[in-house]
Amino acid sequence: MNIWLTLVLSVHVLAALGVIGLVLLQHGKGADVGAAFGSGASGSLFGATGSANFLSRATAVLAAIFFLTSLGLAYLASHRTVESGGIMDSVKEVPAIPASTSTPVAPAENSAVESDAAKNSKANEVPK
Repeated sequence: MNIWLTLVLSVHVLAALGVIGLVLLQHGKGADVGAAFGSGASGSLFGATGSANFLSRATAVLAAIFFLTSLGLAYLASHRTVESGGIMDSVKEVPAIPASTSTPVAPAENSAVESDAAKNSKANEVPK
């Protein structure tokens, strides 16, 4: 499926560049007025009307190809299979720690086992 994606994407890019080039080659609507004053538009390769007709048809064909490859890329992207093999694929999500309650939980005062650090901290306390 990766080969199809590469093929359709390359045709899509070539069609886009072709449309850009053909649009830049075409004359605008105001270019016909300049031809009446001797700009030399009638001396083109395809003639005065032949070039506009050929360029507009070629632009329409490339625009249709661009549209179809856009649809093809959308289809290939939505039906893409996920390739496995990553390190993190088998890792399960760690459950979230629940939010603490509004009242903090106090440690038990009559605990049977106290750590040395807790005993030392109690011994160093100064009463007020």
